[in-house]
Amino acid sequence: MENKYSQPMKYIYTYACYEEERPLCALEMRSFFGEESQSAILESNIKIDPSRSPFMKGRIAVIYEGQSFENLLEQAASIQVTGATFKVVYIKNGGSVDAGFEKRRAIEKEIGLHINGIADIHHPKHLFGVMNINGRWIFGIYIKSESVWFRHQQKPNSYSTALNTRVARAIVNIAIPDPRGIKAIDPCCGIGTVLVEALSMGIDIVGSDRNPLILGGARENISHFGLSGEVKLADLRNITNQYDVAIIDLPYNLCSVISPEEQLEMLQSARRIAKKVLVVTVEPIDAILKTAGLCIIDRAFVKKSSFNRDVIVCR
Repeated sequence: MENKYSQPMKYIYTYACYEEERPLCALEMRSFFGEESQSAILESNIKIDPSRSPFMKGRIAVIYEGQSFENLLEQAASIQVTGATFKVVYIKNGGSVDAGFEKRRAIEKEIGLHINGIADIHHPKHLFGVMNINGRWIFGIYIKSESVWFRHQQKPNSYSTALNTRVARAIVNIAIPDPRGIKAIDPCCGIGTVLVEALSMGIDIVGSDRNPLILGGARENISHFGLSGEVKLADLRNITNQYDVAIIDLPYNLCSVISPEEQLEMLQSARRIAKKVLVVTVEPIDAILKTAGLCIIDRAFVKKSSFNRDVIVCR
């Protein structure tokens, strides 16, 4: 594929989430991009694989922008796709300007006719996206998000109070937006929901838990998806290795009742072994975090029918 913008610098991400997920989605946006969007799209120079996020629908790497559709057609004519096939898809952004089905297909066809190459609507090598944002016409290389987290719902072991895979994936992204050079730990890993999401994204993470009865389930869940990772028996308070990030889903079920004093000990230990700590809790713990020497830098509430969780990012 040939064009003078072979290294696009701007990316447009499309989003979709339920109303109760908006705070978590916004926190993930801030973690990835340093900002959040009030609409279904976010524009940034930062490149993120859309399949990392449970909320991203796709990403356009912008090649051309036009103030009119005709202008976009003129620019698309300069693209030469050689040695491979292509397809053009119209990307809806949730706005009132989105075209109807027949109009979208007509737009796709007209742009495709202006591109120099062989179109293939079934198995294209290259996928281009076109969208209209408040009157601006955007054209670029499109990548559709894969719902990896959805496949992880079908794991061998689970329990009712565990994080769901969608929330767990967002939490990993919030804790580790850029995994390059990052060494992470989930020291209360339970059945490994967070570990599965992190390992599936290629993140260097280890897991541990003080409950020997659940470690086998965590290891089985990890291997079930063809992943590999270290899961060991250890109490957080006894861990001595150093990490860049710790993700802690504080125990709260009937089998893992912990006192405020134990919570403090755990959080003090987390501060000792990690530079950054993400805590998931169903109880108010701001005072305990402060006593532990942790500073809250961002947060979001996650609603669920039976209880709410507070996702707190600390340093």
